[in-house]
Amino acid sequence: MIQSLRDWSNDLNPAHGYRGGESNACFTHHFDVPQSLAKILVHTVFSTKDRRPLLRDKPLRDELHKYLGGILTNLECQPIIVGGVEDHVHLLCALSRTCDAAAMVKEVKRGSSLWLKTKSPDLADFAWQNGYGIFSIGFSQIESVREYIAGQEEHHRKVSFQDEFRQLLRRYEIEFDERYVWD
Repeated sequence: MIQSLRDWSNDLNPAHGYRGGESNACFTHHFDVPQSLAKILVHTVFSTKDRRPLLRDKPLRDELHKYLGGILTNLECQPIIVGGVEDHVHLLCALSRTCDAAAMVKEVKRGSSLWLKTKSPDLADFAWQNGYGIFSIGFSQIESVREYIAGQEEHHRKVSFQDEFRQLLRRYEIEFDERYVWD
């Protein structure tokens, strides 16, 4: 039996004897379902707990960056570049249209923390800081942010993570209280 949309919607209306899923409605109308598309680029930064330099080992750090990229890929958050130094990481990625920023950061931290703990007895108590910074960027900024992240080792010969993070917060006009930024 072919029903129109009006007949089918009446099947859902209690006043018309709603039959709780018993409808055998077929639709004679074709409706195009629009796609949801997005390209939300974010630069995310977070440090090790207490900014401890636990990522000194360059091969391990490089492997970590690849692992972080893999987590992003699994979340359908396209990684553009992952980098950092011994006490913090930077991620540049396109958020998935179905994954919000907080969920992305939570899963990246959770998964990488568990992974790092298996790499060395020295990392058995590894943890990331509780907080993070996440900053939206425009498409035209991708290359400059990519270069910035790629140049982290050189950059941090002159600038501490805390000073860098303060600069990012000021650039993005984010008000902050020093008492609650660092852990």
